[in-house]
Amino acid sequence: MTLDAVTTHDTEVSHGPIRYHRAGESGPAVVLLHGAMLDTAPLTWGRAIPALRDGYRVFAPDWPRHGGSRPWHGPTDQAGLEDVLAELMDQWELPTARLVGLSLGGGIAAGFAARRPDRVERLVLVAPGGMEGRRVAQGSTYLYLRAPGLLRLTTGLFARSPRLVRASIASALVEGERNPDFDGIVALANAEMEAKRAAGELVMDDWQIRSYGWRRMRTDLRPLLPRVACPTLVVRGDEDSAVPLRAVEETARLIPGADLLRVPGAGHMLPRDRPEEFHAALRAFL
Repeated sequence: MTLDAVTTHDTEVSHGPIRYHRAGESGPAVVLLHGAMLDTAPLTWGRAIPALRDGYRVFAPDWPRHGGSRPWHGPTDQAGLEDVLAELMDQWELPTARLVGLSLGGGIAAGFAARRPDRVERLVLVAPGGMEGRRVAQGSTYLYLRAPGLLRLTTGLFARSPRLVRASIASALVEGERNPDFDGIVALANAEMEAKRAAGELVMDDWQIRSYGWRRMRTDLRPLLPRVACPTLVVRGDEDSAVPLRAVEETARLIPGADLLRVPGAGHMLPRDRPEEFHAALRAFL
């Protein structure tokens, strides 16, 4: 999965280093925001970054404690990650940008667009997180996330078993091991797992852990969505098992003028399941 015509850079922000990937020399600025756990910018956006380089200036950071963005000494909750995005845009000299976020990245992009509407020109939310008041197995998930021993056990299991990481990626992709990028995606995920192990980090993100309350989600961005003032496209793969359709439909309904796009044959890793369809939709909207 070579990122043709893509350059990698490291910078410092308030609480640590951030690695980001760049492509394109002219056109509107597009910032691609990846998801949680073993995700990195190359893992989710490995095809999208070079695909958008003609006509856009593309910026794809690794979130704190992902990829090359470690060690990290600051908050990584919703507010903390929104602040990281604002600081990065300042460093990149981008008064405004077009944001594309998947899962956790979609939640950060939506919160950022609601709280800083003057900085977002267009918004694409791909199966965004943080859009539910209550999730399946709410209470049991909350208890699990509040059990440090269980979280360390989960992390240890993934760290000691590349086959477990491989099986997890296979189950996340609609075509599983038949996906043409499968081996490259698995290699990136295993590299991220090893980096987390070496840094003493958990496989779960702080954003995920802190989002859960006992009865209700603590991170519920729905009340903010009517404040989003830019054109918005909400996208979901029809086979996504991580973010329910009702949550995505409500997200689109709450953002003024938002459009909803459903992509057949794609799951939660939509940019990897159906890259050509996804890139075409991005270009048409952005």
